[in-house]
Amino acid sequence: MRILGIDPGLDRLGWAVVEHSPREDRWVASGCIRTMRGDSQTDRLLSAGKQLQAVFAEYKPDRVGVEQLFFAKNAKTAMMVGQARGVILYVVASQSVPIIEVLPNQVKQSVAGSGAADKRQVGKMVRLITKDLPTGKRLDDEVDAIAIALTAAQLQSTNRSE
Repeated sequence: MRILGIDPGLDRLGWAVVEHSPREDRWVASGCIRTMRGDSQTDRLLSAGKQLQAVFAEYKPDRVGVEQLFFAKNAKTAMMVGQARGVILYVVASQSVPIIEVLPNQVKQSVAGSGAADKRQVGKMVRLITKDLPTGKRLDDEVDAIAIALTAAQLQSTNRSE
């Protein structure tokens, strides 16, 4: 099963495709969708949506995991992320692909074994869990998207066995 994980954002929207099987999870592709800060907010949202549609067209996921907005220190940032999530949910719905929404602490628990894990711990575990992940530096948004895909895969497998 091919799962697309998405870490919502407007400056950088992390995405990752993982091929999930009962035996292992293999990295397929990942990256960050970036929008231009100087553009209007509507143009940025449109650009993010179009780029995400291109990811769908290329990788054809069976499921999508998206992180829920749980807490934000900055209201302006929370609104921008919320608007980006709206575009993400629209794109996913337009593709008729089931969505699995996950909370940040679920991702940390699933990947690192603790809901209180920090980004470094999550990143280390992502590298250990995911087969075929090329070495090299990755932006936090991309690593988070991989972790979201892995969590969605685990939740999908758990729900299937019930």
